[in-house]
Amino acid sequence: MSAALPDSARPLTEDEAALVELARRTIDATTDAGPDEDGVHTMGAAVRSIDGRLFAGVNLYHFTGGPCAELVALGTARAAGATEITHVVAVGNHGRGVKAPCGRDRQVIADLHPAARVVVPTSEGLRSVSVRDLLPLQFDTAAEQA
Repeated sequence: MSAALPDSARPLTEDEAALVELARRTIDATTDAGPDEDGVHTMGAAVRSIDGRLFAGVNLYHFTGGPCAELVALGTARAAGATEITHVVAVGNHGRGVKAPCGRDRQVIADLHPAARVVVPTSEGLRSVSVRDLLPLQFDTAAEQA
């Protein structure tokens, strides 16, 4: 039995599908691992800013906890002056497809871009969902400091 999708889940728009394609092209062009091999660069991500610009990044795997591709893409966007992100997606190398963000990435996206949508795989295919629906009862920094 599969989990019910959140109310925010919807099929991808053309812009979201283009974001998936950018993440796929980015990791396909930069992966350092062959099929079924470990590597430093095995995930690609892409983000869309509110003004429509697209930014990509790849992970930097390291046993000490190197950054995920989503965080690299968010940093790249910010370095280019993008202050509001509307969409995020991550794609695995060698055709592994779209992957849902890890818990740390969910928290970072929710904290920094709470209105963002994230493309995730579901039992109904790829769907765009609110980051808030990926992190129910998320840690609230402001509430902790009150």
